[in-house]
Amino acid sequence: MTEQTHASAATASDSSLASLLLTGRVALVTGASRGIGRAIARTLAARGAAVAVNYSQREDAARELCEQIVADGGKAIAVGFDVASPAAVDAGIQQVIAALGGLHILVNNAGVSIDALLMRANPDDFSRLLDINLKGAFLCSKAAARHLLRARADGRIINISSVVGEQGNAGQAMYAAAKAGVLGLTKSLARELASRGVTVNAVTPGFIDTDMTAAALKGDAREALLKQIPLARIGRPEEVAEAVAFLAAPAASYITGHVLRVNGGLHI
Repeated sequence: MTEQTHASAATASDSSLASLLLTGRVALVTGASRGIGRAIARTLAARGAAVAVNYSQREDAARELCEQIVADGGKAIAVGFDVASPAAVDAGIQQVIAALGGLHILVNNAGVSIDALLMRANPDDFSRLLDINLKGAFLCSKAAARHLLRARADGRIINISSVVGEQGNAGQAMYAAAKAGVLGLTKSLARELASRGVTVNAVTPGFIDTDMTAAALKGDAREALLKQIPLARIGRPEEVAEAVAFLAAPAASYITGHVLRVNGGLHI
């Protein structure tokens, strides 16, 4: 290989890497004090984004994460607000803009899971699931939209749904309905915002090792689940975070309205 060929290959490699970086971008990750959201915030920060770490109750965990990001050379702030409250969301977005100077990437990750068979399901639980998982994504997207439109081609909304939002699951009708709604929201917003260059996509994790899934992933239940997953293992939060980081990057600028599955082949 000639010197010129080596130089060309190095230039192409540098260009490819640059298209995955988020330097100069500001990202807000909701529900980022733990689990998948925490991994997303760390990964976006590692790619160069200034990150707003949203929390609703775990302020200590959110501030600890920000300290870790700063220690690693990144920039992060903790922002506490309830994603189900319109006033709180509006105030939280304004706080992010004031502290970090703009907003380019919104990751709607905040969510809760309450499982019950239909005959035992509590309507109040269903309302809470819809408020946080679906209404929260709607309110945050609405409040962030004008700022993302100013960002134009750098504007991103990435919604975290779930494999059960695509395929359903016995005992999870309420949760599946809320997460399926997130997919409908994603596709509609993708059409609305495309004319200004803003992309809207969703990631649907399968079963991921977090404190939220720990109770359901023990002993025989875990072994039975592994038999259903072609890759024969439970996913890691960092694997979901990598998918989000890709969709947030310049390299994904021509992808919108897409549902990216991170489920080990559980649903294909």
